[in-house]
Amino acid sequence: MEILRGKQSSMLDSAALTAHLAGSAHLHIDLGTGDGRYAVQLAHASPSLFVIGVDACRENLRERSRRAPGNCLFVVANALTLPAELDGCASAVSINFPWGSLLDGLLHDDSTLMTELRRLMRPSAALEVRLNGGALHEAGWAFDAGAARVESVLRLSGFSTAPAVPIPSAALRTFHSTWAKRIAFGRDPRAALITAHR
Repeated sequence: MEILRGKQSSMLDSAALTAHLAGSAHLHIDLGTGDGRYAVQLAHASPSLFVIGVDACRENLRERSRRAPGNCLFVVANALTLPAELDGCASAVSINFPWGSLLDGLLHDDSTLMTELRRLMRPSAALEVRLNGGALHEAGWAFDAGAARVESVLRLSGFSTAPAVPIPSAALRTFHSTWAKRIAFGRDPRAALITAHR
C-alpha cells in the first residue's frame, strides 16, 4: 500500500506494517482523514495506540504527514478499494464528517463500502461515525432522517449500533478536526455521533 510522509511516497507491505505495529495493542484507522489533523492528535494523545489516516487526496495529507509522530502513518487509498494489507487490523475505525462518495456509501447501503469496513475491522471492533447537517443536506437528507438512515444501513450490514447522540457546538469547537471547527461556526452547526460494533 502507498504511504505518504510530506511529499515522499513509498510502498509498505504487510511485513513492514506488522513491524510498525509491534508494541501497539490497538490500531485506530481514521477513514477519509482529510488533512489528518484528527489522526495526528489522536496519536499524540495516546502513544501506545497506532493510528493510520486514510484518504484518497494526497495533497491534503502532505503537511501533517510530514510532522506525524512515529505511531502514525498516512495511507493514500480510496475508502471503496482499501489496501489488503489493512485486512483485519483495526480495533477501531472513525469516519469524521463524511461527504461525497463516503457519505453516499453510508446513506445508500453501499455494499462495497460496508464490505470494506468489515474487512478492516477485527471482531468486536468499534466504529464511530460523526455526521453533520450541512453534508446531509447537500446529499438530499434532513438531519434526523439522514442520521437514522445511516444507523439503519449499518444495522442491515451486520453492525450493532447505538442511537445517534447530538454533538454540541461547544464540543465541535474543541474537536481536533479542521472540518469540525468549520461546522461549529457555519450556518448549520448540527452534528451527531453514531457508535457501532462489528
